Amino acid sequence: MSFDRSRKPTWRQGYRYQYEPAQKGHVLLYPEGMIKLNDSAALIGGLIDGERDVAAIIAELDRQFPGVPELGDDIDQFMEVARAEHWITLA
Repeated sequence: MSFDRSRKPTWRQGYRYQYEPAQKGHVLLYPEGMIKLNDSAALIGGLIDGERDVAAIIAELDRQFPGVPELGDDIDQFMEVARAEHWITLA
C-alpha cells in the first residue's frame, strides 16, 4: 500500500518543532520530553505547517535537493513513523 501524499500533516497539539541551540539542531518538544531530529527529519519537519500536503513537501525538498534518489519514499517513511509515534496528525 502506498502512502497518501494528498494528506496534510500537522504537529499534534502539545508538540513543538524548533531549533535548540543547546542540541545544535532541530528538536521536537512535547510534554514528556524532547526528540532530537537528524538533518533529514529536520528539513521535513520545517515544512510541516498544516497547509502543505505531503506531495508539496516532497516537491519543495526535490526543488532544494534535485536528483536525490528515493526522496519521496524517504519522506513517506518519515510521515509513517511520525504518525505511528503520534508526533503528527494527517488531515
